[in-house]
Parts: sequence; C-alpha cells; structure tokens
Amino acid sequence: MNSPKKNGRKTLLMLVLAFTVPVVAAKIILNFELYNGGATNKGELLDIGINYQSLDMRNPQPKEWQVLYQLPAICNTTCQDRLYILQQSNIALGRNQDRVHTIIMLDEQSDRTALVAYDFTTATPTLALSRLLNNQEFIIVDPLGSMVMRYPIATDHQAQIMQGKSIIADLRKMLKLSRIG
Repeated sequence: MNSPKKNGRKTLLMLVLAFTVPVVAAKIILNFELYNGGATNKGELLDIGINYQSLDMRNPQPKEWQVLYQLPAICNTTCQDRLYILQQSNIALGRNQDRVHTIIMLDEQSDRTALVAYDFTTATPTLALSRLLNNQEFIIVDPLGSMVMRYPIATDHQAQIMQGKSIIADLRKMLKLSRIG
C-alpha cells in the first residue's frame, strides 16, 4: 500500500504537470509558428507607418476611407475587370458607399481611355506610392491616410470576383469598427 507521503508527492507532481504542460506546449506552438491566429481579414495587412505623409504625397480625400488602384500603361482585360470590380464593390457597400472613395492613381503612362465609362476620383501618385501600387494591386487607406491593407493582383476573372467580395467584407468590418470617416 502507498504511504500518505508518497501519495502526496504523486498528487503534487500531477498538479504541477497539469499546469505546466499546457503552458510549455503553448510556448512551443507559438515559437515555431504552428498556430495561425484568428485573423478574419482577407487582404494582406501592411506594416504600420506607411501613409501618405511617409510617401511624400498629399491625401486626395482626407478623413475618408479610400481604395487605391494605379492604372497601368495598357489597360488590358485584367485591368478592365479590376475597374469594374472597384465600381461594383463601391455599389455593394450600400449605405456605406459614401464613406469609401475609389481613387485611381494616374501617371503620365496610364491608359486614361479606360476610365471613360467610370466616374472615379483620380490623383497623381508620387514615385514612392507608384512603387507600392505596382502590379495592379488594390490598397485600402483609412481616414487618417494610413495604408492598411493590400490585395495583390488576381489573374483570372473568377479570382478577381472573389477578391472583390473579399474587399467588400474587409471594408464592411473596418467601417463597422471605425469611429472616424
């Protein structure tokens, strides 16, 4: 039969293990990045500190949410799809569409004829912003002028439609939580 002294040590050991094993396991999982956090955003979050001021540009729509897109030199079908998705995304925001402005960045090479069928606000980007918007990406900007999220180019039509839905979902979440703009 076990003596009370051995039984007490066994109980103490089990109690210590019950509290330390989960902590050690959690630390290992987090250190080796085996756990993907509960992120619900669909776009890629940008680093803190990327804003109009750091890119040496004046905010074209201060105190408003913005979706940026740089028009390429040749607006092919992918570009046309992206412009259409921007227009439809704004319409899909419903009562919040007046809080979000689509801004098309135009440089001297941009194919301006592609904008004839659309009513978007346009601006001229600085060189630093042009580099950030390369590869026909969408970027969401908050009312303070900080670049928040990016959406890389999707090549096929169905992927672009899904990306448009992702932009709408992310914008709705941000607009719901935003106390400004």
